[in-house]
Amino acid sequence: MESVDLGPQELRTLVAVADEGGFSAAGARLGSTQSAVSHAVRGIERKLGVVLFERGRFGARPTPAGARAVAHARRVLRMLEVMVAETRGGDAGTAVVGGPLRIAAFRSAALYLLPSVLERLAFSHPGIEPTVRVVREVGPGTAGEVAEGRADLGIATVGTGAPVPPGLVGDVLLEEPYALVHPVGHPAPRSLPLVDWAENCSSHTRAWWAAQDWIPAATVRAEDDGAVLSMVGSGFGMAIMPRLSLAGAPPSVEVTDLGAERPTRKVGYVTTPELAATAAVRALVRELRAGRKPQVNAT
Repeated sequence: MESVDLGPQELRTLVAVADEGGFSAAGARLGSTQSAVSHAVRGIERKLGVVLFERGRFGARPTPAGARAVAHARRVLRMLEVMVAETRGGDAGTAVVGGPLRIAAFRSAALYLLPSVLERLAFSHPGIEPTVRVVREVGPGTAGEVAEGRADLGIATVGTGAPVPPGLVGDVLLEEPYALVHPVGHPAPRSLPLVDWAENCSSHTRAWWAAQDWIPAATVRAEDDGAVLSMVGSGFGMAIMPRLSLAGAPPSVEVTDLGAERPTRKVGYVTTPELAATAAVRALVRELRAGRKPQVNAT
Protein backbone atom coordinates (compact mmCIF):
# COMPACT_ATOMS: atom_id res chain seq x y z
CA MET A 1 0.00 0.00 0.00
CA GLU A 2 1.31 3.43 -0.96
CA SER A 3 2.42 5.57 1.96
CA VAL A 4 0.48 8.82 2.47
CA ASP A 5 1.87 11.69 4.54
CA LEU A 6 -0.61 14.09 6.12
CA GLY A 7 0.64 16.86 8.35
CA PRO A 8 -1.04 18.15 11.52
CA GLN A 9 -2.36 21.24 9.72
CA GLU A 10 -4.05 19.07 7.12
CA LEU A 11 -5.67 17.06 9.90
CA ARG A 12 -6.84 20.27 11.59
CA THR A 13 -8.33 21.37 8.29
CA LEU A 14 -10.38 18.18 7.98
CA VAL A 15 -11.67 18.53 11.53
CA ALA A 16 -12.51 22.21 11.07
CA VAL A 17 -14.50 21.61 7.88
CA ALA A 18 -16.43 18.76 9.50
CA ASP A 19 -17.13 20.73 12.69
CA GLU A 20 -18.08 23.97 10.95
CA GLY A 21 -20.00 22.43 8.06
CA GLY A 22 -18.32 24.45 5.33
CA PHE A 23 -15.10 25.84 3.95
CA SER A 24 -15.74 29.51 4.78
CA ALA A 25 -16.48 28.89 8.44
CA ALA A 26 -13.53 26.49 8.64
CA GLY A 27 -11.30 29.17 7.16
CA ALA A 28 -12.42 31.67 9.77
CA ARG A 29 -11.70 29.16 12.53
CA LEU A 30 -8.25 28.41 11.11
CA GLY A 31 -7.37 32.03 10.34
CA SER A 32 -7.36 31.24 6.64
CA THR A 33 -9.58 31.80 3.59
CA GLN A 34 -12.33 29.74 2.02
CA SER A 35 -10.30 29.17 -1.11
CA ALA A 36 -7.22 28.05 0.85
CA VAL A 37 -9.26 25.54 2.85
CA SER A 38 -10.98 24.24 -0.28
CA HIS A 39 -7.60 23.86 -1.99
CA ALA A 40 -6.18 22.04 1.04
CA VAL A 41 -9.09 19.60 1.16
CA ARG A 42 -8.76 18.83 -2.56
CA GLY A 43 -5.08 18.12 -1.96
CA ILE A 44 -5.88 15.75 0.89
CA GLU A 45 -8.48 13.97 -1.23
CA ARG A 46 -5.92 13.51 -4.00
CA LYS A 47 -3.45 12.04 -1.53
CA LEU A 48 -6.02 9.61 -0.14
CA GLY A 49 -7.69 8.89 -3.46
CA VAL A 50 -11.20 9.36 -2.09
CA VAL A 51 -13.83 12.10 -1.81
CA LEU A 52 -14.07 13.23 1.79
CA PHE A 53 -16.79 15.89 1.63
CA GLU A 54 -20.01 16.38 -0.31
CA ARG A 55 -20.16 19.96 -1.54
CA GLY A 56 -23.40 21.83 -2.08
CA ARG A 57 -25.51 24.82 -1.18
CA PHE A 58 -25.72 23.31 2.31
CA GLY A 59 -21.93 23.66 2.71
CA ALA A 60 -19.75 20.58 3.14
CA ARG A 61 -20.74 17.29 4.71
CA PRO A 62 -18.39 14.36 5.32
CA THR A 63 -18.91 11.32 3.14
CA PRO A 64 -18.71 7.95 4.94
CA ALA A 65 -15.00 7.87 4.08
CA GLY A 66 -14.70 11.48 5.22
CA ALA A 67 -16.34 10.71 8.57
CA ARG A 68 -13.81 7.94 9.17
CA ALA A 69 -10.94 10.24 8.14
CA VAL A 70 -12.14 13.01 10.45
CA ALA A 71 -12.44 10.58 13.39
CA HIS A 72 -8.87 9.41 12.81
CA ALA A 73 -7.73 13.02 12.45
CA ARG A 74 -9.24 13.99 15.81
CA ARG A 75 -7.62 11.02 17.50
CA VAL A 76 -4.20 11.67 15.96
CA LEU A 77 -4.32 15.36 16.91
CA ARG A 78 -5.30 14.43 20.46
CA MET A 79 -2.34 12.05 20.71
CA LEU A 80 -0.02 14.80 19.50
CA GLU A 81 -1.28 16.97 22.38
CA VAL A 82 -0.74 14.13 24.83
CA MET A 83 2.75 13.49 23.46
CA VAL A 84 3.74 17.09 24.10
CA ALA A 85 2.21 17.14 27.60
CA GLU A 86 3.69 13.84 28.74
CA THR A 87 7.09 14.47 27.17
CA ARG A 88 7.40 17.82 28.91
CA GLY A 89 6.20 16.33 32.17
CA GLY A 90 9.58 14.86 33.14
CA ASP A 91 10.60 11.33 34.02
CA ALA A 92 7.87 8.72 34.32
CA GLY A 93 8.45 8.33 38.05
CA THR A 94 8.34 12.04 38.89
CA ALA A 95 6.13 13.55 36.17
CA VAL A 96 3.09 15.56 37.24
CA VAL A 97 0.00 14.17 35.56
CA GLY A 98 -1.96 17.02 34.08
CA GLY A 99 -3.67 18.59 31.11
CA PRO A 100 -7.17 18.37 29.67
CA LEU A 101 -9.21 15.19 30.01
CA ARG A 102 -12.41 14.97 27.97
CA ILE A 103 -15.16 12.77 29.40
CA ALA A 104 -18.47 11.86 27.80
CA ALA A 105 -21.21 10.51 30.08
CA PHE A 106 -24.92 9.90 29.98
CA ARG A 107 -27.05 12.05 32.28
CA SER A 108 -27.40 9.84 35.36
CA ALA A 109 -23.72 8.84 35.28
CA ALA A 110 -22.71 12.51 35.07
CA LEU A 111 -24.97 13.35 38.01
CA TYR A 112 -24.45 10.44 40.39
CA LEU A 113 -21.35 8.46 39.38
CA LEU A 114 -18.78 11.01 38.27
CA PRO A 115 -18.83 13.73 40.98
CA SER A 116 -17.14 11.64 43.68
CA VAL A 117 -14.76 10.17 41.11
CA LEU A 118 -13.69 13.61 39.91
CA GLU A 119 -13.33 14.82 43.49
CA ARG A 120 -10.84 12.05 44.22
CA LEU A 121 -9.10 12.65 40.90
CA ALA A 122 -8.68 16.35 41.71
CA PHE A 123 -7.15 15.44 45.08
CA SER A 124 -4.69 12.90 43.66
CA HIS A 125 -3.92 14.73 40.40
CA PRO A 126 -4.77 18.45 40.67
CA GLY A 127 -3.09 19.15 37.33
CA ILE A 128 -5.72 17.21 35.38
CA GLU A 129 -8.43 19.45 33.90
CA PRO A 130 -11.53 17.31 33.29
CA THR A 131 -14.44 18.42 31.17
CA VAL A 132 -17.68 16.43 31.09
CA ARG A 133 -20.11 16.42 28.19
CA VAL A 134 -23.52 14.90 28.77
CA VAL A 135 -24.48 12.75 25.79
CA ARG A 136 -27.75 10.90 25.26
CA GLU A 137 -27.13 7.17 25.52
CA VAL A 138 -28.97 6.42 22.29
CA GLY A 139 -27.41 4.86 19.19
CA PRO A 140 -23.62 5.43 19.22
CA GLY A 141 -23.99 7.28 22.53
CA THR A 142 -20.91 8.03 24.60
CA ALA A 143 -18.90 5.25 22.96
CA GLY A 144 -19.47 6.97 19.64
CA GLU A 145 -18.03 10.19 21.05
CA VAL A 146 -14.85 8.31 21.95
CA ALA A 147 -14.63 6.50 18.61
CA GLU A 148 -15.04 9.79 16.74
CA GLY A 149 -12.28 11.44 18.74
CA ARG A 150 -14.54 13.89 20.60
CA ALA A 151 -13.90 12.36 24.03
CA ASP A 152 -10.97 10.63 25.72
CA LEU A 153 -13.15 8.35 27.82
CA GLY A 154 -16.84 7.57 27.84
CA ILE A 155 -19.06 6.27 30.63
CA ALA A 156 -21.29 3.96 28.61
CA THR A 157 -23.90 1.26 28.87
CA VAL A 158 -22.21 -1.89 27.64
CA GLY A 159 -23.75 -5.02 26.18
CA THR A 160 -23.60 -8.51 27.61
CA GLY A 161 -22.23 -10.31 24.55
CA ALA A 162 -19.74 -7.67 23.42
CA PRO A 163 -18.96 -5.41 26.40
CA VAL A 164 -16.80 -2.99 24.43
CA PRO A 165 -17.52 -1.70 20.89
CA PRO A 166 -15.04 -2.75 18.16
CA GLY A 167 -11.92 -0.60 18.03
CA LEU A 168 -12.22 0.53 21.65
CA VAL A 169 -11.06 -0.86 24.98
CA GLY A 170 -12.66 -0.72 28.41
CA ASP A 171 -14.32 -2.67 31.16
CA VAL A 172 -17.53 -3.03 33.17
CA LEU A 173 -17.70 -0.88 36.31
CA LEU A 174 -21.03 -1.97 37.77
CA GLU A 175 -24.17 -3.94 37.01
CA GLU A 176 -27.39 -2.40 38.20
CA PRO A 177 -30.92 -3.82 38.29
CA TYR A 178 -33.99 -2.23 36.79
CA ALA A 179 -36.80 -1.41 39.20
CA LEU A 180 -40.41 -0.27 39.07
CA VAL A 181 -40.87 3.39 39.97
CA HIS A 182 -44.32 4.82 40.67
CA PRO A 183 -46.12 7.54 42.64
CA VAL A 184 -45.55 7.00 46.35
CA GLY A 185 -48.32 5.08 48.11
CA HIS A 186 -50.16 4.00 44.96
CA PRO A 187 -52.13 0.78 45.74
CA ALA A 188 -51.73 -0.80 42.28
CA PRO A 189 -48.71 0.69 40.49
CA ARG A 190 -48.66 -1.98 37.76
CA SER A 191 -52.07 -0.76 36.59
CA LEU A 192 -50.72 2.70 35.78
CA PRO A 193 -49.86 3.93 32.26
CA LEU A 194 -46.21 3.56 31.23
CA VAL A 195 -43.87 6.53 31.00
CA ASP A 196 -40.84 5.65 28.89
CA TRP A 197 -37.75 7.12 27.25
CA ALA A 198 -35.21 5.92 24.70
CA GLU A 199 -31.96 4.44 26.00
CA ASN A 200 -29.41 1.86 24.95
CA CYS A 201 -30.11 -1.48 26.60
CA SER A 202 -29.03 -5.08 26.18
CA SER A 203 -30.84 -7.74 24.18
CA HIS A 204 -31.62 -9.52 27.48
CA THR A 205 -33.41 -6.43 28.78
CA ARG A 206 -35.41 -6.07 25.57
CA ALA A 207 -36.38 -9.76 25.70
CA TRP A 208 -37.46 -9.44 29.36
CA TRP A 209 -39.52 -6.38 28.54
CA ALA A 210 -41.28 -8.15 25.64
CA ALA A 211 -42.15 -11.13 27.87
CA GLN A 212 -43.99 -9.03 30.50
CA ASP A 213 -47.68 -9.00 29.61
CA TRP A 214 -48.43 -6.51 32.37
CA ILE A 215 -46.34 -3.75 30.81
CA PRO A 216 -48.53 -1.63 28.51
CA ALA A 217 -47.38 0.32 25.50
CA ALA A 218 -45.95 3.68 26.51
CA THR A 219 -48.51 6.47 26.57
CA VAL A 220 -45.95 9.15 27.43
CA ARG A 221 -42.35 9.37 26.20
CA ALA A 222 -39.75 11.70 27.60
CA GLU A 223 -36.35 12.85 26.39
CA ASP A 224 -34.39 11.59 29.39
CA ASP A 225 -34.72 9.72 32.66
CA GLY A 226 -34.94 12.93 34.68
CA ALA A 227 -38.10 13.91 32.83
CA VAL A 228 -39.49 10.40 33.40
CA LEU A 229 -39.00 10.75 37.17
CA SER A 230 -40.68 14.13 37.16
CA MET A 231 -43.70 12.78 35.29
CA VAL A 232 -44.00 9.73 37.52
CA GLY A 233 -43.75 11.91 40.61
CA SER A 234 -46.54 14.09 39.24
CA GLY A 235 -48.80 11.04 38.89
CA PHE A 236 -48.67 10.55 35.11
CA GLY A 237 -47.86 6.85 35.42
CA MET A 238 -45.19 4.30 36.32
CA ALA A 239 -41.81 3.56 34.76
CA ILE A 240 -39.17 0.83 34.70
CA MET A 241 -35.74 2.32 35.23
CA PRO A 242 -32.16 1.33 36.11
CA ARG A 243 -31.05 2.10 39.65
CA LEU A 244 -28.47 4.74 38.70
CA SER A 245 -31.27 6.81 37.21
CA LEU A 246 -33.13 6.55 40.52
CA ALA A 247 -30.33 7.87 42.72
CA GLY A 248 -31.86 11.33 42.69
CA ALA A 249 -35.49 10.24 42.75
CA PRO A 250 -37.80 12.83 44.41
CA PRO A 251 -39.75 11.89 47.56
CA SER A 252 -42.95 11.80 45.49
CA VAL A 253 -41.90 8.52 43.86
CA GLU A 254 -41.51 5.02 45.28
CA VAL A 255 -39.13 2.31 44.03
CA THR A 256 -40.30 -1.32 43.99
CA ASP A 257 -38.10 -4.33 43.29
CA LEU A 258 -39.01 -6.35 40.20
CA GLY A 259 -37.92 -9.69 41.65
CA ALA A 260 -35.22 -12.23 40.94
CA GLU A 261 -35.78 -12.26 37.17
CA ARG A 262 -35.41 -8.51 36.82
CA PRO A 263 -33.18 -7.28 33.99
CA THR A 264 -29.93 -5.47 34.65
CA ARG A 265 -27.85 -2.83 32.94
CA LYS A 266 -24.06 -2.90 32.80
CA VAL A 267 -22.26 0.42 33.02
CA GLY A 268 -18.60 0.69 32.09
CA TYR A 269 -15.95 2.88 30.59
CA VAL A 270 -14.58 2.90 27.04
CA THR A 271 -11.55 4.60 25.56
CA THR A 272 -9.24 4.16 22.59
CA PRO A 273 -6.29 1.76 22.70
CA GLU A 274 -3.84 4.65 22.33
CA LEU A 275 -5.41 6.81 25.05
CA ALA A 276 -5.70 3.88 27.44
CA ALA A 277 -1.94 4.06 27.93
CA THR A 278 -1.88 7.77 28.78
CA ALA A 279 -1.34 8.95 32.34
CA ALA A 280 -4.53 11.00 32.70
CA VAL A 281 -6.83 8.27 31.41
CA ARG A 282 -5.11 5.66 33.59
CA ALA A 283 -5.61 7.90 36.63
CA LEU A 284 -9.30 8.36 35.84
CA VAL A 285 -9.82 4.62 35.33
CA ARG A 286 -8.26 3.92 38.73
CA GLU A 287 -10.71 6.28 40.40
CA LEU A 288 -13.66 4.86 38.45
CA ARG A 289 -12.79 1.35 39.61
CA ALA A 290 -12.50 2.56 43.19
CA GLY A 291 -15.89 4.25 43.08
CA ARG A 292 -19.14 2.82 44.34
CA LYS A 293 -22.56 3.08 42.77
CA PRO A 294 -25.23 5.10 44.58
CA GLN A 295 -27.54 3.05 46.78
CA VAL A 296 -31.29 3.16 46.20
CA ASN A 297 -33.64 1.49 48.63
CA ALA A 298 -36.47 -0.51 47.08
CA THR A 299 -39.54 -1.88 48.75
